Amino acid sequence: MHDTRTRHTRDHFLLTPDSFVRASLPGMTNAVAIVHAAPAHGAGFTEYTVEFDRGGSFESGAWQMFVYGLAGEILVGSHRLVEGQYAYIPPEARVKIAAERSARAVAIEKPYLSLGAPPPELFVGNELALDPTPMMGDEGIGIRTLIPGEFTFDFAVNTMTFQPGAALPMVEAHVMEHGLLMLEGGGIYRLGESWYPVTAGDFIWMAPWCPQWFGALGKAPAKYLIYKDWNRHPLHSK
Repeated sequence: MHDTRTRHTRDHFLLTPDSFVRASLPGMTNAVAIVHAAPAHGAGFTEYTVEFDRGGSFESGAWQMFVYGLAGEILVGSHRLVEGQYAYIPPEARVKIAAERSARAVAIEKPYLSLGAPPPELFVGNELALDPTPMMGDEGIGIRTLIPGEFTFDFAVNTMTFQPGAALPMVEAHVMEHGLLMLEGGGIYRLGESWYPVTAGDFIWMAPWCPQWFGALGKAPAKYLIYKDWNRHPLHSK
C-alpha cells in the first residue's frame, strides 16, 4: 500500500517529490520538466523544475521567464548560473537555457501585463550576494528580494529563510496567489483549515485569499523560494 503527503484542494495544494511526474515539454532536448503549477488548476502562471541531462536544453518563449539554479551549472544565453543564481528573461526573447552536465533549475513563466511601457530587459543576479531584510523587524526571518520592485515588473520572487523556531507573525490572506518551493529544512504550513508537515523538495500552490502560515521546525534553518503576482491593480486581467 502506498501513501503520500501530496494533497489537492480548491484553494491550495501540496506536491511532494514521491508524487512528481516527469515529462519533456515542447522544445526540450535531454531534459524533463516537473510541472508544479499551471493554468490547468486556475493558476495565472506556470512553475516547473527542469532536470537536465548532459547537453540538455530548452528555450524561453512568448512569456516572460524567471530561472533559478537549484543544482549544477546552467547557461542562460551567455550567462553561467550555479545554485542560488537566477535570471529574468523578457517575453519573446527566445533565450536558450542549457546545461553541459546534469543540473536542475526551477522556471516560472507568466504572460506579461503591460502598463504601456516595454517589459524589463534580461538580467542575472546572485541570491547569496543580497543582504536579507528582517520581516517586520524579526531577525529570525530573512527576506531576499530577487526581482526589483519597479512597476515594470508584474510579479515578485523572494527567498525567505527562517531560523529554527521562527514563524510568520500572522495568518495571511490576500489577493495575490503564490507558488512556493521548499529549498532547505522544513516545518509546518497552515493552508486553509489544514496543517501540513513540509520539507525540502515540496511545492505548494496557494490561491488568492487562501489562509496561510508557516513555522520552521528542526535544528537547521528552513528556506523557500516564493512567487506572487505583484504591482498590478486587481482589475488588471491576468
